[in-house]
Amino acid sequence: MRRGSIFWGLLLVIVGLALLLDNLGLLGNINVWNLIWPFFLIAFGAWVLLGTIFRRAPQIEHVSIPLEGAQSAQVKIQHGAGRLDIHAGGGMGLLAEGDFSGGLEYRSQREGDQLKVKMHVPEQYFPFNWSPGYTLDWSFGLAREVPLSLEFETGAGEAQIDLSELRVSELRLKSGASSSTIDLPSSAGFTRVSVEAGAASVHIRVPSGVSARIRSQGGLASTEVDTSRFPSTGANTYQSPDYDTAANKVDIEAQMGVGAVKIN
Repeated sequence: MRRGSIFWGLLLVIVGLALLLDNLGLLGNINVWNLIWPFFLIAFGAWVLLGTIFRRAPQIEHVSIPLEGAQSAQVKIQHGAGRLDIHAGGGMGLLAEGDFSGGLEYRSQREGDQLKVKMHVPEQYFPFNWSPGYTLDWSFGLAREVPLSLEFETGAGEAQIDLSELRVSELRLKSGASSSTIDLPSSAGFTRVSVEAGAASVHIRVPSGVSARIRSQGGLASTEVDTSRFPSTGANTYQSPDYDTAANKVDIEAQMGVGAVKIN
């Protein structure tokens, strides 16, 4: 991280000096403004090459987030480039526990019986302390014992989200150019799922014994639904025959851009 600060700091100093000399009329007929944008592109390209040559693994930070005695939790997870691996786990009295390559910043706030937590990549990774060759891989477990409301914002990466053993009442996924595989809860009662994705691939797996109601829309998106389990009930709508009476069921709404969604 320190190497990135030095590189971009020197770059800004050089550009600033060039502008100062230009304002003082010491550079003759040279138009500094016409050179700044190509200069930045060359510098960024050099930074990419340096990162490739001197690539090193980012530090891995082990983090535990206490549940603080809450009876439910609302968790927002913001993650960029890299791999995201989420599953059931963590120690007693913990909301989340795991390893975070590149570190983690989070805020938690108790409101009544609910704990609200926001997890995100440390701010120093962007824009000036980021360097190529880093991959922000997160792998952590969430508490089984309390109902969860989850919101994910993912960028260009890969997400493996296994919620099969968790009590998730609501799941919201906003994804860019990423690939996501989601295993939905097997015994959470009712789970509402909302997916908004651009040029992304999303695979949603509904456990055996769980009924589903599915609505999908998107201009150029590809939608694949297992109609043997979830028969079509209209344009881009599907529903299990026993949905109304099922003890465990999910309501899925997917809004896709130019990506693909698969539900089985």
